[in-house]
Amino acid sequence: MKNNAQDLNFFEAMADVKPLQNQNKISVIQRDTPSLAQQLKRESIERRIALDDNGLSIEYVNPIDPLDFIAYKKDGIQEGVFKNLRLGKYQIDSRLVLKHLSFDDARLSIYQTVTECHERGIRAILIDHGIGLNSKPFKGFLKSYVNQWLREMNAVIAFHTALKQHGGLGSVYVLLKKHPNQKLINREMHQKR
Repeated sequence: MKNNAQDLNFFEAMADVKPLQNQNKISVIQRDTPSLAQQLKRESIERRIALDDNGLSIEYVNPIDPLDFIAYKKDGIQEGVFKNLRLGKYQIDSRLVLKHLSFDDARLSIYQTVTECHERGIRAILIDHGIGLNSKPFKGFLKSYVNQWLREMNAVIAFHTALKQHGGLGSVYVLLKKHPNQKLINREMHQKR
């Protein structure tokens, strides 16, 4: 009895419902131009691809105290060359300011600048990364990554924290190796005839 009452209630509730007509058509709306969301997503993907092409790590980095010096030289670099870099005696032909940039923008900027400077034959760069006393997630965040990224780049042969007049602990001198074209010019210029 109970089931019959429930069935009657169900049929009464469904009395004015009409079945859907079966249509074997699928309507597709095509747009001539992508939506704003699609454009932003595409730009984001393209930017991520550009970032991944540079090969600079995004993995964990050992934090460096913001008040520490950073220095590095590849094997084979003469002490006199490194000393001149440390003392700021090389002419700075390019300067890069990374302060207030996001992590991704800083990573991309440092890669592009070093690559372009090497291609143009520029040997000395000053990179202003900031000290990072208040940076997040830890103090000296960007400085720590700049220290790691410069070590990963083939074009970089040495770097050292800059002198006070060039930014001190918040900046670094970077020495790039000679571009092959530059080596050829020097060889021809100093060749004995």
